[in-house]
Amino acid sequence: MILIADGGSTKADWIALDNNRNEIFRVRTLGLNPAVVPQDELKNRIVNMFQLINIKDEVTEVHFYGAGCGTPKPVEILHEVMTEIFSNAKIFIAEDMLAAVYAATGKEPAIVCILGTGSNSCYFNGTEMEMLVASLGYTVMDEASGNYFGKQLLRDYFYKRMPKKIAKSFELQFNMDPDYIKLNLYRQPNPNMYLATFAKFMFDFKDEKYIKKTIKKGFQEFFSCRVLPYNKTAETPIYFIGSIAFYFSDILEKVANKHGLTITDVIQRPIDNLLDYHRKNIN
Repeated sequence: MILIADGGSTKADWIALDNNRNEIFRVRTLGLNPAVVPQDELKNRIVNMFQLINIKDEVTEVHFYGAGCGTPKPVEILHEVMTEIFSNAKIFIAEDMLAAVYAATGKEPAIVCILGTGSNSCYFNGTEMEMLVASLGYTVMDEASGNYFGKQLLRDYFYKRMPKKIAKSFELQFNMDPDYIKLNLYRQPNPNMYLATFAKFMFDFKDEKYIKKTIKKGFQEFFSCRVLPYNKTAETPIYFIGSIAFYFSDILEKVANKHGLTITDVIQRPIDNLLDYHRKNIN
């Protein structure tokens, strides 16, 4: 049995296949970002999903593509967790950027971007990913991601820059007690995922001028930092992966057009495309 997983910071989508690559089932766990989630919690999030535990001894391969898996130490942590659980399996761990490439373009050259809980980009030359910089995560980078916009909304609310009508809805939907917010930001696991929960608020107000302006500013920063420095021609395909890109694709397209670029496709969830890639290309 083979497991394929696309693991973001907020959630991880899993598909189980038999040895003939036929789908058996699919499940979703909480996010498994080893850069921000403690090792014990990583294990708990897997073992608490009974479908995975029921077949753990039958699994021969695990192909996991995850947020936070771009540097050796987090990969080592997650590999240890996976090996302990799926003791009969070969474990393959790669960063979520590679899953985005496989899901979006397969083997063709393109710029591929992620805009979900976190953000990243690469240029795929048809063989290898070329990265501008190492990703330093939600506190330093992650332009135009869910946690980026969550921070913007919190700042605007407390600095009273948020329009009153939207601020009122914000108060009704979230616990805005400063101590509660600081507890989640500085004392609880997954502060990036916590911040991204505020970004979901924008989906309900996507037609409001304030939200459009906030989104546009974030997208412009992402293009400035993560797309334009590749210096590729307008003919280079550009793909975006993730819910932030998907739900605000109209604004994303306008920002791209401003720079003389066209977005080839926006994919909300890459797991189905990733499954197709595995069936066709990985033995």
